[in-house]
Amino acid sequence: MHARFLALVDKLKSSYWFIPTLMVIGAFALSFATTAVDGWLGPDWIENVSWLYANKPEGARNLLTTVAGSMIGVAGVTFSITIASVVYASGQYGPRLLTNFMSDRGNQITLGTFIATFVYCLLVLRTVRSADEASGGENPAGDVIGAFVPHVAIVTALALTLASVGVLIFFIHHVPESIHVSNVISGVGRDLRKKIDTLFPERIGDADPGWEARRDSDVQTQMPADFYLTAEAIRADGTGYIQGVDADTLLEVATEHDLVLRLRHRPGDFISDGDALLLAWPAENVTDDVCSTLRVAFAWGRQRTALQDTRFLVNELVEIAARALSPGINDPFTAISCLDWLSAALKALADRDFPSAARYDDSGNLRVVAEPTTFEEFVGHVYGQLRPYVASDRNAALHTLKTIGELAARASGEQRRALQFQADAILEGTQKILSLEADRHAVRDRHRLVAQLLFGEVNFEEAASRADWIGGTA
Repeated sequence: MHARFLALVDKLKSSYWFIPTLMVIGAFALSFATTAVDGWLGPDWIENVSWLYANKPEGARNLLTTVAGSMIGVAGVTFSITIASVVYASGQYGPRLLTNFMSDRGNQITLGTFIATFVYCLLVLRTVRSADEASGGENPAGDVIGAFVPHVAIVTALALTLASVGVLIFFIHHVPESIHVSNVISGVGRDLRKKIDTLFPERIGDADPGWEARRDSDVQTQMPADFYLTAEAIRADGTGYIQGVDADTLLEVATEHDLVLRLRHRPGDFISDGDALLLAWPAENVTDDVCSTLRVAFAWGRQRTALQDTRFLVNELVEIAARALSPGINDPFTAISCLDWLSAALKALADRDFPSAARYDDSGNLRVVAEPTTFEEFVGHVYGQLRPYVASDRNAALHTLKTIGELAARASGEQRRALQFQADAILEGTQKILSLEADRHAVRDRHRLVAQLLFGEVNFEEAASRADWIGGTA
C-alpha cells in the first residue's frame, strides 16, 4: 500500500482543489468558533475597546453581504486568470506542464483565501438577529432571545478581507512571474535536481558487499538457470502509467516466501491490463495472497508523474527546448536555458554511485533484480531526443557540444563513450542540415575540442581558455 498511498498523496498535492477545500473547512470551523466566543463574551465587551465600533444588526448584515459578494466576484476573476495562464502555458511550453501550474501553491492559496472568506461571511451572516426577528422567540431555557450581533466574528471577517486584498496583490504579481519562461524552466530544473538527490542512489535492501566488483550483466548468471522458463508472471490488474514502486514490500515478500523477483517495468512505463509487472521464482511459492501483495506494490494512474520518475522531468525540459527550436517559434535561447538545467542534472548524476540491479537479503541471497537507470541512459534520453532539433540551429548545436564538454570533466570511461557518441551524432546532423559553411566550421571546431576533452588530450581549464571554446558561443 506504500506506493499507492504515496501516489495518492502526490495526486492530492498536485490537485487544484485540495488546498482550497481544506481552507473552506477551516472557514467553517472558524465561523462556529468566533460566533461561540461572541455568545460567551456577550455584546458589552466592544464598548471597552476604543478603536472598535459596535455594529447594529442591519449594518452587520450589509457589511458581511458586501464582503461575501466581493469575495466570490474576485474568486471568479482569479479563476479566469488562472485558466487563461494555464492555456497560454500549455500552448507555449507543452501540455505536460499543466500539472505544474495546477499544483502551484500560490494559485491554490489565492483561490482558497477568497472562497474561504466568502463561506465564512455567509455562515456568520446567518447568526445576525435584530430585535424584531427575536420577538416571540425563546431559547431552550424559555428566555426571550434578543438581538445578536457577533462582533468578534465581524472583526475576524474584516481581518480576512484585508488578508484577501494582500493575497490579490500577490496573485497579480505571481501570475506573470509564474509563466515567465525562465521561471518555468528553472522550476522544472530544480524539481529534477531534488528528485536526483532523492532517488539516486535508489536502493532496495542492502546491496551485496561485492557488487562493485561485478557488472550488472553478471546478475543473469546469479539467477536460477530455469528462471525464465518456470517463473510465475505477476500481471497488472489495471491500465496506465506506473507512478511508484514499493521497493521495501518487494524485498520483504521475496525474503519471507523465498522468492527471486525480476521486475519487468519501472516508474514511467505504460502498462496494460494483463501485462507482466514482474516475474517470481519458484512458481510453487507464489500463492494468490503473494500475487495480490506484489501487485499492490505498484501504483499507476492515467498520467506520468515525477513521484519516482526522473525521466518525466527530463522530458518536460526536452519538450520545452524542442518547441523553442521548432520553425514556428525559433527561440534558441529558451532551448539553451533548458540545456543548462539538463546539463546541471547530468553533472549531478555523473557524481552519483548508481546502484546495482541486484538486491540481496540479510543472508546474502539474491531476492530482487530491478530495472536500474544508468548515466548512459540519461545521456541518450537528453541528447538523443534533442539531437534532431539542435542539429538545425547553430547556436543550440554549439551550446549542446559545450555542455557535453563540461560533462567530460566529471565523466568516467563508459560515460565518456556515451558522450562521445552524442557529440559525433550532433556533428553529423549539423554538417547535413546547416546551410552556411561558416556555421558548419564553427561546429566542427567545437566538436574537435570536445573530443579532445573526452579523450583526455586537454583538461577543462585549458579548453575553456581556447578561442574555439569561447568564440562562436551561443
